[in-house]
Amino acid sequence: MTTPVWDPAQYLRFADERTRPLRDLLARVPSLPHPGEETILDIGCGPGNSTAVLRERWPHARLTGVDNSAPMLATARTEGEPTADYLLADARDYDPAPARPDLVVSNATLQWIDGHLGLLPRWAAALRPGGAVAFQVPGNFGAPSHTLLADLRRSPRWRALLGEDPVRAGVHPPERYLDALAAAGCEPDVWETTYLTPLPGPDPVLEWVKGTALRPVLTRLADPEDRAAFLAEYGRLLREAYPAGPSGTVFPFRRIFAVGVKR
Repeated sequence: MTTPVWDPAQYLRFADERTRPLRDLLARVPSLPHPGEETILDIGCGPGNSTAVLRERWPHARLTGVDNSAPMLATARTEGEPTADYLLADARDYDPAPARPDLVVSNATLQWIDGHLGLLPRWAAALRPGGAVAFQVPGNFGAPSHTLLADLRRSPRWRALLGEDPVRAGVHPPERYLDALAAAGCEPDVWETTYLTPLPGPDPVLEWVKGTALRPVLTRLADPEDRAAFLAEYGRLLREAYPAGPSGTVFPFRRIFAVGVKR
């Protein structure tokens, strides 16, 4: 499997829109067991925008951001939340138990990890009593932004060059997360929301997916001419699927949320 090369600047072009679901998620996290001295892990912290939101909510917490991208962590340390600690590690292998966290947060990361339901018991077991696991993931893999990309990758022009999906991103139905958290000894709170997000400027949906879903493909397209041709073709398809209107280009952005409080 090819690991995507992440671009912090591209990801942060829509920082406010990407951060809103995290704020909504954290609003449902109850009081933590050690007020004023919480230990919080931000797994998949990216460029630190999520870590900065955690610092706003818990100003005195010991915060650690975990990510497998060195460029993302470099941005997190300087522009995201400089007062946090950061660790270069893969969420698949990272063991949170030594940290004894009060809260484990994952913002738009689990969709990149095959078998990610298996991480939830590990995270829950690491919590102090009364602590919480909180995560949110995209629920729009059936949307045109994703289906058009998959169809284009399989087309005769691109199939040989791109091969199989380098990263198979995906999520489960909300009830699977509810059951998984309950089985891990947590009281679950699971819901979903679709944000109707107006995006400004030309080709805004293409610019959005350049920061996330398109990263595995762009990682494979090393030749600048191939990359430009692919983006032109995909951009045309996206303009047809998401036409501009009076409020800009409206991008439906479905998210799945889950909070589990350790019993």
